[in-house]
Amino acid sequence: MRLTTGNRFIIIMANKPLQFILRERKLNIGKQDGKVVVVALPTGRHRVDFRNFCARVARATTFSPQEVLAVLNLATEIARDIVANGDIVEFGDLGTLKPSFKSKSVEKGKTFRAQEHIEKPVVKFVPSRKYFTLTDVTYEQVKDSKKKESSEEENPVLP
Repeated sequence: MRLTTGNRFIIIMANKPLQFILRERKLNIGKQDGKVVVVALPTGRHRVDFRNFCARVARATTFSPQEVLAVLNLATEIARDIVANGDIVEFGDLGTLKPSFKSKSVEKGKTFRAQEHIEKPVVKFVPSRKYFTLTDVTYEQVKDSKKKESSEEENPVLP
């Protein structure tokens, strides 16, 4: 569903609860070392590929899916080039991209050679806490398809 406010579209998506199953685990560290506990594991997830993602974005804009795909790919290429030059990129609500690498230690007094002692340069992504913290979700317990008999009565979950 699309609502219009001025010249902006607001996308309203139906909230689907995050599905989970309960599994027993034997802990081997911490306060509950040696105890069998019940933990929730996410399930029922589907992957939305990049083309479908671009098509969803396009439906909410005046761009075609191909234009969305081209702009997003170009944005990531340019961001990578900027980071490769040693600069930091604020990538909107997603977070920050910055250069990083591993360095071998060199004994004091010996010559440090960058080409020899610095390795594995990468783009490090630091996600935005605000964006990546899901606050508007609900949960739904589903049956574990791997278990022959689900013991939901043994492990009740309170919302």
